[in-house]
Amino acid sequence: MTSSAPRLAALLLAAPLLLAGCSSDDGGGGEENDARATPSTTPDRSDPPAPTTDAPSTPADTPAGSATTVSGPPRVVDTIATGLEVPWGLAFLPDGDAVATERDSGRVLRIAPTGQITELGTVTEAAPQAEGGLLGVAVSPDFATDQRLFLYLTTDTDNRVVRTTLRDDRLGDLDPILTGIVKGPIHDGGRLEFGPDGYLYVSTGEAGEPDRAQDRDDLGGKILRITTDGDPAPGNPNGSPVWSWGHRNVQGLAFVGDQLWASEFGDSDFDELNRIERGANYGWPKVEGTGGPDAAAAGFVDPLATWDTDEASPSGLAYAAGHLWMAALRGERLWRVPVDGDRLGRPESFLIGRYGRMRTVAVAPDGRLWLTTSNRDGRAEPKDGDDRILLIAP
Repeated sequence: MTSSAPRLAALLLAAPLLLAGCSSDDGGGGEENDARATPSTTPDRSDPPAPTTDAPSTPADTPAGSATTVSGPPRVVDTIATGLEVPWGLAFLPDGDAVATERDSGRVLRIAPTGQITELGTVTEAAPQAEGGLLGVAVSPDFATDQRLFLYLTTDTDNRVVRTTLRDDRLGDLDPILTGIVKGPIHDGGRLEFGPDGYLYVSTGEAGEPDRAQDRDDLGGKILRITTDGDPAPGNPNGSPVWSWGHRNVQGLAFVGDQLWASEFGDSDFDELNRIERGANYGWPKVEGTGGPDAAAAGFVDPLATWDTDEASPSGLAYAAGHLWMAALRGERLWRVPVDGDRLGRPESFLIGRYGRMRTVAVAPDGRLWLTTSNRDGRAEPKDGDDRILLIAP
């Protein structure tokens, strides 16, 4: 489709910086300092363009959809675990321990807040390749009675969602509940998140084949909504697993109340933060970033925030203390975005370059954040102790 004038103007302003963009999601790079950073509102060659939102800029301490909000910068208060191999999925059990997956090793780990690590098993069906492998994990809302875990993995033939049980700190047999999701060396999606409605939301990528995102009959480039048996959830559009479409590679899912938000890798121009609605088309590959009136006329939904790809390559997403928290891979930072209903305030970034690439952020039962690094994924030079899980006071 033809780009609108505002879209063209935005691209011209950002052009000197977009030369640094990459077609793969997890490009290297990032600023080498550890200062708190507030995005500039006047982009130039030396200062990346500010993330854009549909709401006026507001201070980060503006109350935003939560009785508990924050005003100062987040603090790293401890290192929970070190020596991990590309930790990818992270979800909490009712007792406060976390279940973590390692993308390349296929290991599933139980990690206590004290740092004690127990290996629960290895998923030998996972076939790691580039961005694929053992990816997301979700804990059943009824775990106390059913002991179920859900995993997203890349096999030799596809991406799939499987169900297993956890008993006596060992994984049971894997039961595939949704198969046939396209796989590729890039754009495999992989995030799992249970919604407040009790259904499982699944992010998929288009495996480097962009046209799949606009094919309603293809599971690639979508957000899916399924039951714990893998069936399309009641109320889905067209009775299929597809909840929303037109995605390139969604890597983060988080609920604010009943509202689902998703972070998504762009190509070479803009990474995105989207408010997800039932049956909505988010435009890829017709539109990257904000498409304006032309995109709206074509039925595409604009993101509510965009970033230059050097600042983000957003992966995990979580909600705590009135803010969305977004981990950035190439940007090597943690973004904090105020949320007020269905509007966003001005994003701020923290920990820039201090710990390297950041993959997943999750909210622990005590309200603090667990943040994983991803420096052993082939796109960085690991430091002693990588990869690690940091404990963050928001």
